[in-house]
Amino acid sequence: MAEVHADGGPIPHIPDDLTIPQFILDVHHPARPTLRKIQPWLIEELTGREVGSDELRARTFGLANALKVRWNIGEDDVVCVFGPNHIDYAVAIWAVHRLGGIISGANPAYTAEELEYQLSATKARVLITHPGSLSVALAAAKKAGIPPERVVVFDAAEGANNTTIHELVEEGLAQPQRYVERRLAPGEGKKKLAFLSFSSGTTGRPKAVMIPHYALLANVIQMAHYTNAKDESKPLEMQRYRPGSRVLGVLPFYHIYGLVVVLHFSLFIGSTLVVVQKFNFEQMLDSIQRYRITHLYIVPPMVVLLCKHPAVKKYDLSSVRHLMSGAAPLSSELMTQLMQVLPECWVGQAYGMTETCTAVTFPPIDRKIGTLGSGGVLLPGCTARVVRPDGSLAAPREPGELVVTGPSMALGYMNNPQATADTFQDGWVRTGDEVYFNELKEIFVVDRIKELIKVRGFQVPPAELEGHLLDHPDVGDVCVVGIPDEYSGELPLAFVSPSAEAEARIAKDPKAAEEVRKAIMKHVSDHKVNYKHLVGVEFIDVIPKNPSGKLLRRFLRDRAKEMRASGKLAIPIRAKL
Repeated sequence: MAEVHADGGPIPHIPDDLTIPQFILDVHHPARPTLRKIQPWLIEELTGREVGSDELRARTFGLANALKVRWNIGEDDVVCVFGPNHIDYAVAIWAVHRLGGIISGANPAYTAEELEYQLSATKARVLITHPGSLSVALAAAKKAGIPPERVVVFDAAEGANNTTIHELVEEGLAQPQRYVERRLAPGEGKKKLAFLSFSSGTTGRPKAVMIPHYALLANVIQMAHYTNAKDESKPLEMQRYRPGSRVLGVLPFYHIYGLVVVLHFSLFIGSTLVVVQKFNFEQMLDSIQRYRITHLYIVPPMVVLLCKHPAVKKYDLSSVRHLMSGAAPLSSELMTQLMQVLPECWVGQAYGMTETCTAVTFPPIDRKIGTLGSGGVLLPGCTARVVRPDGSLAAPREPGELVVTGPSMALGYMNNPQATADTFQDGWVRTGDEVYFNELKEIFVVDRIKELIKVRGFQVPPAELEGHLLDHPDVGDVCVVGIPDEYSGELPLAFVSPSAEAEARIAKDPKAAEEVRKAIMKHVSDHKVNYKHLVGVEFIDVIPKNPSGKLLRRFLRDRAKEMRASGKLAIPIRAKL
């Protein structure tokens, strides 16, 4: 199979001399729709507070001015944002970029030790946090050598006197401009760092991915061009992306999916973004109904809830006309269930990663539903290779490692030349994902190469079994891991969080647990080749995942080993496969 090239023709000009706030707030790009009427750019979910473009520009100026006056934040200084989504999150990003600085977003679930690692690795000079994360922020800042007065809170924290973002904005707006805005020379945007975004760290400690301003601009323009965001020639119901749409900003902005697709792409194409501080499923359903949300960008765990949670039937979700899932593969079984929940909705998947500065593929725009299980088609400007272990190119529908290039690729990992050399090769990114393409150039993600289970030499993708298991009514959520076996090498074991109905049956009669376990195993053995059969099913309250929705298999692998060592996991020595 030759290289796979994206359709869609040449992409529009990508400015290489603009910073992100200049691109979003100050100029008009040819790919950007023109708003016909004034509308809010952001809405705070819990209060309904609306923020328009003029207020965003003013708050960005005020914060930049204060950061310069107070702490002389400037060229390549790093400011870490540690907290959930906030209506001033974008203001914090753009203010630091106005000064020539770099943003590093941190997971609000981090411990002080994990945050200190990120602060020290990036040499952050200021830490912006949420009141609920302040104690962890102060402990980490102390270890990293950041003075407590440089720990800023988005909102006032009870019992603390840390400066708030609003106070800094007011302080900056009360003074003349004290900073000289960073202007980029032609071509400089391709190297000038905007973000140090940490990879999920599924292997080893998280690595800081170096993302320049140009990469985000490129990806936003790729998506806007591909989706025909400014094309008003089609009937209104066929304009999937149109100004005035309402997006639910439920994914975290510190994560690359939330940062690029949800925040910057949505604002660029004229959508109003409802900013959700913390994910709560029933609150999400209520907000979809209350704000008449039209676009959902979510991750597979949320899709599972949409398909299986009994509360869904209580809410009116008819306003949703587009749903896109990303960050982890979505099975064809779940896609089918989702189409039943939202029958009038355009549904699809996208593929991307931090190292590619987000989207490499997007759902097809000429069909309401792509091929079931597909991760979409390449965005214009991207080229892909599917590579066999020997380095040769795979045939159509033959799995291999995805290697991709395009204008939005990151520059590498900060201070990690070996990892950079392993992943970033001559403008191409080795993804570590096993995929294949069909004849329509749709991508299908099999699994992470390192997560494939090897049963007697056969490869068993955990994601395939998980997708199949989620189709069983007794399964609320699931994670499949490989456990060592003397005869087969490895065997697939399923950790299952039972559905509400199954839990009720088990609570009423503990003997029902064994019946549920047998039914789940039979569901696999009836439909899958023998080497994919489960060796066992273990019940668990919650399936562990990282904030972007990726299953944390290593935790359950370790748990299986501990259970086996203590005799709590009875696995036959020689599986009858």
